[in-house]
Amino acid sequence: MRYFPHTPEEIKEMLSVVKEESLEGLFSMIPGGCRMEKDFTIDGPYTEWRLNKEMDRLAEKMISSCSQNYLGAGRYLHYIPETISSLIGRSEFSTAYTPYQPEVSQGTLQAIYEYQTLITKLLGMDISNASLYDGASALAEALLMAVRIKKRKTIAISKLVHPLYREVVSTYLAPTDCQIIELPYQKNGLTDIRTIGDIDDLGAVVIQSPNFFGCIENLEDVPKQIDGAKTIFIACFTEAIAFGLLKPPGDQGADIVCGEGQSLGIPLSFGGPGLGILTCRRDYLRSIPGRLVGKTKDKEGKTGFVLTLATREQHI
Repeated sequence: MRYFPHTPEEIKEMLSVVKEESLEGLFSMIPGGCRMEKDFTIDGPYTEWRLNKEMDRLAEKMISSCSQNYLGAGRYLHYIPETISSLIGRSEFSTAYTPYQPEVSQGTLQAIYEYQTLITKLLGMDISNASLYDGASALAEALLMAVRIKKRKTIAISKLVHPLYREVVSTYLAPTDCQIIELPYQKNGLTDIRTIGDIDDLGAVVIQSPNFFGCIENLEDVPKQIDGAKTIFIACFTEAIAFGLLKPPGDQGADIVCGEGQSLGIPLSFGGPGLGILTCRRDYLRSIPGRLVGKTKDKEGKTGFVLTLATREQHI
């Protein structure tokens, strides 16, 4: 439950409605023997994180709602500071309005720009768009992007890519004449990439790391198996926080990196909504779908943020 503080004026107004002169009067109907006269012994104040841990400790004396949960297959419970819910619920921040008028949308545009900057640093890439529906649709859009760039119709995708991601890819590509080839996996839980070089007319290859088994793929070996001039290497993921520890896919030779960003601060909400992350090399800037926010200067030399590399009519 969220805490909503009241000003003295608001308290006085509420008391007048119930015809009481003080807060003490609200509890006058409770017999004296049932009322606690001494103060509670409460430690603190605590940070939000420590307070939650303390409440979990007390809950463990009964049936805990915080027991380990291994369900989810890519979507899990993460700690989200309460300040995030407060911020995104503000009317000046949460809106369906597309910020195509930069003169009245600098706050929103700057927030999106800083998101793009954070994601490119996290994944070791040059360009990030302003997100897509979820990780699965981001992968499908990445493959369509690769097909447009290389003009090749054969796609190799590891069997260790999230099965629901592969289903979405099949749905997206069904109306096209693209051929999907699934790469097998080895007993060690890693994708067998040795056969990639034998695939003709290969336009893109997709490897997930950490993969669906939770194993960390050696992404640096993939570019050695393909012709970079003809084939795009796409690295995908379901857990963005993993790259706070692991080497970024962009530093391992990936041309496009995409995946799910739910763990960055979005609750599960019974399966959605998610955050589709899509990044690429600068060479593919003109082919990436979605919105891009750029940083510029206005006529007075002041820093400003704008939707860029698209006509205004696309935004409306």
